[in-house]
Amino acid sequence: MKIEVGNTQLNVEDRGSGSVLLLIHGFPLNLEMWRPQIEDLSNHKRVIAVDLRGHGHSPPTPGSYSMDVLADDCAAVLAALRVEDPVTVCGLSMGGYVSFALFRRHPQLISALILSATRPGSDSDLAKANREKAIAETKQHGSQPVLDKMLKILLAPDTYESKPELVKNLAEIIALTSTKGILSALAGMKDRLDSTMLLGQINIPTLVIHGAQDQIITLNESESMASGVKNSRLEIIPVAGHLPNLEQPEMFNSIVSDFLASI
Repeated sequence: MKIEVGNTQLNVEDRGSGSVLLLIHGFPLNLEMWRPQIEDLSNHKRVIAVDLRGHGHSPPTPGSYSMDVLADDCAAVLAALRVEDPVTVCGLSMGGYVSFALFRRHPQLISALILSATRPGSDSDLAKANREKAIAETKQHGSQPVLDKMLKILLAPDTYESKPELVKNLAEIIALTSTKGILSALAGMKDRLDSTMLLGQINIPTLVIHGAQDQIITLNESESMASGVKNSRLEIIPVAGHLPNLEQPEMFNSIVSDFLASI
């Protein structure tokens, strides 16, 4: 379905009933990356997944997509769907950055957090320079070079060998990201706020999920993030990279289900 949000329409999938699990995708992806979770977890929860601006079937809009803008979009989606009770927010990678912004700006909307393949810190100088390089390359050559580079690092090395159909499916998912969406998301991530100090303020149940072979986020980063949140829980998924929900969906869903049951 399409939901009017500010100056655009966002593509949203709303499945199941009960307490709400809001799924926020990573870059350069869309809600289809959550397909195994939508299909399984909606049997027990109301699962809401959003295509962020310029991603999937949500059209691009002018300007940079700051994490605050994307967080406000998610809050507006919940309001449009008349979600009244606080929800569990699950953000992966860039979706984690959006989740931090959502907690900062709309804490009353969140009852629990699931943070996967993400980090609280802002970009280092080197990371910012790499974002600028990717922006310049996209402006000059279009989206394909950036998408090709991302496709090579999103999964665990073992996954590329053992699951060629998943690699093909992933390529189809990221191909839906518009060039404008790539440019604006890169700019938004480059300029995002540092949420490290926010960790100590998180006083709700929090689950951190890390893929053991993540080529983007290190285990040390996930351990540090989990240790910064009081009473959080860290789960490490073997033979999984930056997308453990797709690489090991049964294990990911089991971990999430156990966490949701515990709260």
